[in-house]
Amino acid sequence: MLGRFERGASGEAVVEYGDGTMRVVKPGSFVRCAVTGEAIPLDALRYWSAARQEAYASPEAVMTRLKQTGRP
Repeated sequence: MLGRFERGASGEAVVEYGDGTMRVVKPGSFVRCAVTGEAIPLDALRYWSAARQEAYASPEAVMTRLKQTGRP
C-alpha cells in the first residue's frame, strides 16, 4: 500500500520487498522488472522476490528468473 508521500512521486522508486509486503525506501512512481527491464508502476506491482529483492512485471518474468537460477 502506498502512503501519502509515495503517491505523486516521479522517477524510479527503491523498494524493500518482504513476504507479501513491500516498503518504499525512496519514493518514486515505478520499479524496474529484474528480467525484462520494463518499468512497473508501483500501484500495478504484483510479483516480487523477497529473497532476491527483485520485482517482476509478469508471472512469465518470474518463471524466467526461476529457470535462470534454478531455485525460488
